[in-house]
Amino acid sequence: MSRGPEPELTATRGETILPVAVTPRANRDAVIGWQGGALKVLLKAPPVEGKANAALIKFLAKTLGVKRNQIEIAAGRTSRHKKIRLKGLTEDEILSRLPPAD
Repeated sequence: MSRGPEPELTATRGETILPVAVTPRANRDAVIGWQGGALKVLLKAPPVEGKANAALIKFLAKTLGVKRNQIEIAAGRTSRHKKIRLKGLTEDEILSRLPPAD
């Protein structure tokens, strides 16, 4: 996975905040690397009626091997730049579970 600038994860008691940069309406769902400290994610879903947000949570749950209820959007619900709260995962666990960039 390309890791330009270091990932800017923030760990607190029992949860970690993961910055994510989302590109909706892509031709596939994929992690493509790190951009400006944020995880760059492509999603097929359009950014309307919360579809991209729901797709992001589902995709991250599958990618990280956790339940959907362990993931929530902490900030940026209507932005492409989001802060994702991951409950029960450490920074190291998150980084080790992310796939290599396509």
